[in-house]
Amino acid sequence: MLLLGRFSGGVQDGFFQELPTRLRGNELLVVNNARVIPARLFARRAGIGAEPPGKQSRFRKEHLASRIEVLLTRRIDSEVWEALVRPGRKIRKGERLIFEGADLQAEIVGRGAYGLRELRFHGGSDSDISQLIDKIGHVPLPPYIRRSDQAADRERYQTVFARRPVAVAAPTAGLHFTPEILREIRAKGAAIAEITLEVGLGTFQPIHSQNVEDHVMHSEAYEISPQAAQAIVSARREQRPILAVGTTVVRALEDAAQKAVRAGRSPEQVTAGRATADLFIRPGHRFALVDQLLTNFHLPRSTLLLLVCAFAGREPVLAAYRHAVASGYRFYSYGDCMLIR
Repeated sequence: MLLLGRFSGGVQDGFFQELPTRLRGNELLVVNNARVIPARLFARRAGIGAEPPGKQSRFRKEHLASRIEVLLTRRIDSEVWEALVRPGRKIRKGERLIFEGADLQAEIVGRGAYGLRELRFHGGSDSDISQLIDKIGHVPLPPYIRRSDQAADRERYQTVFARRPVAVAAPTAGLHFTPEILREIRAKGAAIAEITLEVGLGTFQPIHSQNVEDHVMHSEAYEISPQAAQAIVSARREQRPILAVGTTVVRALEDAAQKAVRAGRSPEQVTAGRATADLFIRPGHRFALVDQLLTNFHLPRSTLLLLVCAFAGREPVLAAYRHAVASGYRFYSYGDCMLIR
């Protein structure tokens, strides 16, 4: 664990198991309890719309038989999902996909950029769509893990807080925690509050535009329970620091603060309930709730790296990253972390 002074820019090497001893004991740690679902599905094309005109029958069969990868990114309602479809260029609205491993089909009902589609799922009689997806889905391991998912990944690619099956990627800062570490944190006197942000494209979609200002954030739903809202309000009132475990928590809390301001309240007066965040946090953002941040190391051209730079300053963060690279810190989801305070 790399320690970075948010205002001093000082860097210090450490280990994550030292986190309880690094705390003062009055912090409120806010964590994301989203659980990763098996969101990667495989299908074949079906229907008239799938056949390209003017091709020989052999090519038509090959065209129809090609395997389609579907990565669910956001649930719209009980039957409709937003998804990345690959290869998706020739898959048109109105086509049907037949999924491997269950009596499950989907119709393409909408189309967006970068391979995004809206799919309306249809199961067999009395079938629950979520159960069918859970049955045939694969854990969406990060692409740099060059192996197929295994049964153990359904639990291994989860945080100890994972309770609500709504995410298509793990909130990776939480992967460092163990039950033992949590007991030590509570014994130190710090409190822990859970919120839910449904990790999707808004978190892991890279920046495609040349200008940062032109990047469009995908929205992600989040929910703050009454207990978490009260804990946040109390921490602010008592001037106790709020430590966000991961960038997904930062996004949810800062979005909730902005909504409080728009409703005519002070930013710390967050309310319980569900909301949607399309907040793009980049340098210049004024943080209203988050005082400290525990986060993994992020890739260039990512909104996550911009968020961290907004929190601690571009030059201190890049200097810390250079130190991390020189010192052999591990990047990516299963890598090391950085505590900024």
